[in-house]
Amino acid sequence: MEVVGIDIAKRKFDLAWLSGKTGKIRNKAFENSPVGFQALCDWLVEQGISANECRVVMEATSQYYEALAHAMFDAGYLVSVVNPLQIKAFGQSEMRRQKTDRADAELIARFGEQSKKLVLWEPPATEVRELQRLIARLEAVQGMHVQEQNRRHEAAGQALESVDRILLTLKEEEALLTQKIRDHIDRHPGLRNQQELLRSIPGVGERVSSYFLAWLPVDRFDNIRQMVAFVGLSPEHNQSGDSVHGKSHLCKLGHGRLRKILYCPAMTAIRFNPAAQALYARLRAAGKGGKVALVAVMRKLIHWMMAVLKSDARFDPKMALAKN
Repeated sequence: MEVVGIDIAKRKFDLAWLSGKTGKIRNKAFENSPVGFQALCDWLVEQGISANECRVVMEATSQYYEALAHAMFDAGYLVSVVNPLQIKAFGQSEMRRQKTDRADAELIARFGEQSKKLVLWEPPATEVRELQRLIARLEAVQGMHVQEQNRRHEAAGQALESVDRILLTLKEEEALLTQKIRDHIDRHPGLRNQQELLRSIPGVGERVSSYFLAWLPVDRFDNIRQMVAFVGLSPEHNQSGDSVHGKSHLCKLGHGRLRKILYCPAMTAIRFNPAAQALYARLRAAGKGGKVALVAVMRKLIHWMMAVLKSDARFDPKMALAKN
């Protein structure tokens, strides 16, 4: 198996081809555009590398990797998209001293060659992909809104009038994007049905259900533990021998946006969801801190969301209480 490691940036990507026959590495750089993607495929063909014997490994760097991952997948290559923290840890294990695009590509290639747990990447469905884009854009506009709100405190006169005009425009755009997300889900019966099931869980509203549909499709995970780990809500223990007894904390290696978005729904669930209330009260009575108990409710929300989608049935509070 030939391994191609790719370090990708906004305008270009660096490639390191690790030959499975010779063990040597060849480097190349391409433009991060459809023209560059085609040039990469042409170059691989020139090297005598067929798609079914080549694994392309890249980091999940912002959204820069997505177009290239789609192009390579469509061309028939085996694509793996890995967490950048995995690559960083692998580099530390090799005591790497260089930090360049070329060196990073070579590191990714060596990681791809040595890793035994690389998962093949597959693109999400078209409607899910569009939902991801809409939510990402809404987040960006909301971020700009917060920035302008902060600037308003220091503005005066005509500058203040300018800030207020921008704030009004951003508010209108937020409302427009929110409606577009609703319309998009309504236009696709599968998404609409899934959102209705998710919203049957007290505490799960329009926003968190939209995020769940965009980034946590149930067929992506073999079990609930994988899903919880993806969000970054798995506990990380710090104990070793007789001398190390550190506090346990969250292993925040997952999807930060999803973890953040579950906080308010968990608070709502504690107020209005009997099963969540019972879980929270039981943990508090056992001496657990409020934050620990809240995180447990966040994890339980993921369990319930996966359960209603797997069973294609609305949330049953009595059954949830019985299983607590």
